[in-house]
Amino acid sequence: MIPWLGPEPVFPPVELALADPDGLLAAGGDLSVRRLLAAYSHGIFPWFSEGDPILWWSPAERMVLFPEALKVSRSLTKTLRNRPYEVRTDYAFRAVMEACGSPRDGRQGTWIVPTMIDAYCRLYQHGYAHSFEVWEAGELVGGLYGVALGRMFFGESMFSRRRDASKLAFVHMARHLASCGVRMIDCQMHTPHLESLGAQLIRRERFLATLKEQIVLPQPDAMWTYRYQNEPS
Repeated sequence: MIPWLGPEPVFPPVELALADPDGLLAAGGDLSVRRLLAAYSHGIFPWFSEGDPILWWSPAERMVLFPEALKVSRSLTKTLRNRPYEVRTDYAFRAVMEACGSPRDGRQGTWIVPTMIDAYCRLYQHGYAHSFEVWEAGELVGGLYGVALGRMFFGESMFSRRRDASKLAFVHMARHLASCGVRMIDCQMHTPHLESLGAQLIRRERFLATLKEQIVLPQPDAMWTYRYQNEPS
């Protein structure tokens, strides 16, 4: 059995998370700004499907990117250099979330349900959630979003409407946040796509230790004013 959360934004110790399913810690509660901030500050995130109760997770192993370990293939390097595109932050946050929640690869379900979109848009309005967006000829073609506490960034999801657009967003995100002093970017779950970009699995204990260091650091003023225009010659 897992605990059912009460009205206060308090969670059980993450060490009590189940081994099967890996990381399931608690259920219930709400998606208020207070509760989401309490969750992320302790290495916990919500993940559930439409019609299910809110489920809270802290896996035994966490997929993370240490920015210095970012991998950029030769083909992606050429795309970064030769393709006309623009990268913006926080210009179309809700549109990024909605695109991330759209069915893809033949799958119908999504965990980015309307209540999640509304909750993270409230985080965005309070300055805690952010998006990196790729634009081509005035059209939003790819991007990602996540939550920022101190100099810690918790990546949530990404999308592409054109080839490699999410990779462009990811590379710019990683390089920019590294320049702002971010030492670790949370990617949550393992995927081959993330691994190809340099992300790796680490134990929960190491993740929490780095998280504790990063969330107390002040954010540089330039952290969320990033804008880049690539104009191949």
